[in-house]
Amino acid sequence: MQLGLYGYSLPFRQPLMFKGERLASREGLLVTINGQWGEIAPLPGFSTETLAEAKAESLASLTAIQHGEKAMPTLPSVQFGFDCAQRNWPANLPTPLPPYPLLQGAPRALVATLDNIVADWGALPPARLKLKVARYAMEEELALINRLASWLPTTKLILDANGGWTREEAQRFCRCLPLDHIDYLEEPCAAFADSIAVAEATGVSIALDETLSRGNAWNYHPQLKALVIKPTLIGSLSACQALIQRAQAGNLRIVISSSFESDLSLWLLARLASEWAPNEPPGLDTGHWLTERVTNATGEVMTENLHCLSKMENSA
Repeated sequence: MQLGLYGYSLPFRQPLMFKGERLASREGLLVTINGQWGEIAPLPGFSTETLAEAKAESLASLTAIQHGEKAMPTLPSVQFGFDCAQRNWPANLPTPLPPYPLLQGAPRALVATLDNIVADWGALPPARLKLKVARYAMEEELALINRLASWLPTTKLILDANGGWTREEAQRFCRCLPLDHIDYLEEPCAAFADSIAVAEATGVSIALDETLSRGNAWNYHPQLKALVIKPTLIGSLSACQALIQRAQAGNLRIVISSSFESDLSLWLLARLASEWAPNEPPGLDTGHWLTERVTNATGEVMTENLHCLSKMENSA
């Protein structure tokens, strides 16, 4: 059995902010177990573990496998990577749906280039479009949303606040929204009770994201429409499947979403989306923010471009 761990650093097209941390590149690990790959990429500001901690646990897990033992990682990013690298993937999965586009950046800059963005879509604008909010002045973000609603009347907007508002701020924002054009608002507040209060007060539909990756308690509610599942942050694929079963029991939509991983993870997540949520476009439009890839045109990992951290063999 061939075992290996590699590191990567992929530059962003422009620096991006993650919970107040400015990143110029995305760093992570790729693990290979007998020719099958997984990715381990904790996201600063969102993951509970650091890359150094993930590296240490990954090396320990590979050593366990080398000695004929079962790897039992506890860090979410490591669980995801090792699960993917050891998974018995189903054959004949349906073709994944194309992801919905993600807009990210300063509202004024986006408004200035909006005509070019819309022109690129031509006569077929996307059915859904995701926009990050709770990052800039509320008035500027609302102006951009109203401009998008006017220019793209058939497109539903997905807004993602990443828990960035207080209950009062979120209510003030949502009362100014063109609700007919909003699909749902992800995590308006850090606390589930506050997000529900905002939904009840304003009529906006909400979705859960960070609540799931943090493992916080939540319950069904008429205004709760979707679970946004980020396997890299949640961890084991069995934990993701438990959330999917709970979503299905409550008739909630399931959106498989990325956390700015490499193209390898985007491919793995697209496969999971086609298996777990074949009728829901995934939230995987993050790859264009990276200027480099880890796989070639045929999907093979280009190990020559990576930093080899460990190579092991096991006779098993």
